[in-house]
Parts: sequence; structure tokens; C-alpha cells
Amino acid sequence: MPSFDIVSKVDAQALDNAVNVVTKEIGNRFDFKGAHIVIDLDKKSFLIKLETDDDMKMRQLLDVLVSRAHKQGIAPEAFDLSKEGSQVGKAWKKEVQVRNGLKQEDAKKVVKFIKDAGLKVQASINDDLVRVTGKKIDDLQTVIQAAKGWDLGVPLQFENMRS
Repeated sequence: MPSFDIVSKVDAQALDNAVNVVTKEIGNRFDFKGAHIVIDLDKKSFLIKLETDDDMKMRQLLDVLVSRAHKQGIAPEAFDLSKEGSQVGKAWKKEVQVRNGLKQEDAKKVVKFIKDAGLKVQASINDDLVRVTGKKIDDLQTVIQAAKGWDLGVPLQFENMRS
């Protein structure tokens, strides 16, 4: 039976490239000359630690980070910007978690959306992915097209299509 997987993954190399591009761009920008800027990526936990002089520079840094990551193929929804930054001494610090993997609650939402679509497919949750199976590839492609319109707050990728 044909099947495919719905996942939410971020490529570690693309994230590393995006952070390197941001570091290089910030170093060359006039409005950041002489400013205290620290961008640190923890590749194992997908955590980006940012440190700037003030809140305005922090917002600009976040904007540059998200836009450059988007150009590297990382969806803006992958960044969890909900955690507020804090002022430590004269510096502003913020930790940005990069969502990697489909959480259980999000996987349940995906399954619910698939069932509400009324197509003749089955969806099952396997760890951090949702496997969708059906009798016809056309039904699976319809699910993929429908999934592109869902607003779950996490980026979705479709992989491992088998017929």
C-alpha cells in the first residue's frame, strides 16, 4: 500500500550555515559596528543563544536570523521566539529554540486534520512522525496538498513516499 511520512525536521547543516551567514552580515553592518554581539549555536539541542547591547539590536538580530534562515530553506515557524529575552547587566540575552521533530500534540493535530478531510487514508503516529497510508497515490497527494494549507505553527515536510 502506498504511504508517506509527515515530519518536521530542521537540517543541522543548513541551520549552521544560516548562523554563519548572520554572523558575517552583522559584522559588516554599519548599525552594528562596535556593538557587543554574540551568536552561539548548540547543534545538539538546536538552541541559539543571542546576546546584544539593547532590545532594539536584539529585535534586528532576530529579524536577520529568521530571514537568512528562510533563505537557507528553514521555515520561519521552526524558530520558537515566544520566550522573552532578559537583561543581564548591560547586555540583552535571549535563547531561541529551533523546533526539530514533530511533538505528540502536533502529531495528534495532524491526524485530526487528516481525519476531518474525509479521505480514504489512515494516519498513525510513530515517534516524531505521522505515517499516512492509502490505497491510491492520488489520495496521498491530496493529503499533501491539503497539509500545505494547514496552520499548525510548525513547518511540515513530506518524505519517504512509497508506492
